[in-house]
Amino acid sequence: MQSNGPVPIESRALGTLSYIRASIDAAGALAVPGTAGIVLGSVGTVTALLASVPMFRPHWLVLWLIAACVAFALAGTLMAKQAAQRGNPLFSGPFRKFVLCLGPALLGGAVLTFVLWQSQLERIIPGMWLLLYGCATISASTVTTSTNLRLIATMGAAFIVLGVMTFWLPAGLHTAALGIGFGGLHLVIGILIGRANRGE
Repeated sequence: MQSNGPVPIESRALGTLSYIRASIDAAGALAVPGTAGIVLGSVGTVTALLASVPMFRPHWLVLWLIAACVAFALAGTLMAKQAAQRGNPLFSGPFRKFVLCLGPALLGGAVLTFVLWQSQLERIIPGMWLLLYGCATISASTVTTSTNLRLIATMGAAFIVLGVMTFWLPAGLHTAALGIGFGGLHLVIGILIGRANRGE
């Protein structure tokens, strides 16, 4: 049986404050399009397949570096386009925070890649890439919408685990590990994010 008595003003105020807070949080968070993850995963999968071809194996590092530039350019364009459509400024809003969260770990990865290559320690690079990318992804997930945060953070954690495992894998399995991470994980999370975003 429902009560027709008056609702205390404190309850109304708390409800209104909760709604305002949720609205502010949503406005300050970045919605990551699932297509960005699918694009990253597709590029990663194709690169892993190419790097597995005997004639391209000696050039695996160059292949992955080119793939990284292409993938991030395409995914970044998709994310920037969606942010603009939602009225989020690129240089002072959540998109900027997302990039700043990703940046330090990715920059560290770029520097270490050059150092390890110069020191002829290329076998360490795949594990380092996966590990640092996972750290960067978890950091960046904190400025995404609540719908995306858990999925992206979970992906980051999976990258970290895979990266640590890769340090102990034989070199012959490094391409497979990179394919699982930058290909498979991106594809799966991209699809899940797309479904989650449609359900909002």
